[in-house]
Amino acid sequence: MFTMETPVPVGGLQALWFLLITVLWIGFFVLEGFDFGTGMLYQILSRKEPEERRVMVNAVGPMWDANQVWLLTAGGATFAAFPGWYATLFSGLYLPLFLVLVGLIIRGISFEYRALNQSTPWKNVFDWINSIGSFLVVLVLGVGVANFIRGLPVYATSANGGNANLIAGDFVHRFFGLFMPFALVGGVTLVVVCIAHGAMWLGMKTSGRVLEKVEAFAPKAAYAAVVLIAVYGVWANLGYRTDNPFLNGFGTLLRWVFAVLSIAGMAAAAYFAGKKRHGLAFIGSAVSVAMLVACAFTAIYGTLGFVGDGVPYAAVNIATASSSHLTLLLMTIFAVILVPIVLLYTIWAYTRFTRRLAVGNLPSELAGTKVGAAA
Repeated sequence: MFTMETPVPVGGLQALWFLLITVLWIGFFVLEGFDFGTGMLYQILSRKEPEERRVMVNAVGPMWDANQVWLLTAGGATFAAFPGWYATLFSGLYLPLFLVLVGLIIRGISFEYRALNQSTPWKNVFDWINSIGSFLVVLVLGVGVANFIRGLPVYATSANGGNANLIAGDFVHRFFGLFMPFALVGGVTLVVVCIAHGAMWLGMKTSGRVLEKVEAFAPKAAYAAVVLIAVYGVWANLGYRTDNPFLNGFGTLLRWVFAVLSIAGMAAAAYFAGKKRHGLAFIGSAVSVAMLVACAFTAIYGTLGFVGDGVPYAAVNIATASSSHLTLLLMTIFAVILVPIVLLYTIWAYTRFTRRLAVGNLPSELAGTKVGAAA
């Protein structure tokens, strides 16, 4: 088993691309997080009211597929910037990642197929598929992130001849070894956080009966999320990755700052939801999600979530798993040009869909007629 006693120095571009990948994951969880939460809320708020579920579906209908692009971009950036990290993840965590893929696929099917037949039983099935897919993706990702904070034991298996420093690895433990108590708490925490985040989104996007239900439910969900974030954050920061050699005292302090900000953001969301200040409530939950992800990625900075044999990090780390300096430099140039364009387009797209939705102002459904992909 190949481990290192002292960390390899981290280059500036390696640190930059770890930061950019973190930002991409934050974007995914903030934007797709309320999609997932809305999908799970179908069965919590309106299990027996198909017209109300239709409002909720259309509240995320224009942007759910665009939000998933953040995940694809994060995966692509990981592949290009840190191929050793990517290779180790997809070889050792094949089954969990396959479950995530299944959840994403069936969610997409539910959006596209639910409107092909206007009968209620047909739509009920696809709404359930959406809820199950949303729950599955969030739970597995939450368990996975918690395991990275805990540290996944790996041993080095290969080096790329074109880059003598590039190392990939293989996991010591497999699928069932991932479901430790801390990891399960992480999975449940992310599920509840996304449900609360989705409720805040629906508070901004709906009116009528759906909004009444959301206003009664959202503060409760947010306060439950506050408790879980607090438990998860304290457990993570006190129990795991406290000896990360890539983090100095400032990095350790950042973990606590991000955890506290996540708790404060969700507490603010609960407060403003109770006051029916839905825009501020959504901002609070978005900040909470962003800080929760930032806390997790700060914990795995340098180690990439891996540990070695008897040392707090493995041979597969930010320095040894990265691409060459030239590759990272070219990626940075393209990112500087393209990322602002993508951000501006995303902001513009969200400004096009600002009106609230209610049962009474949706187009009528005609038997056998498809009214939009998410109708």
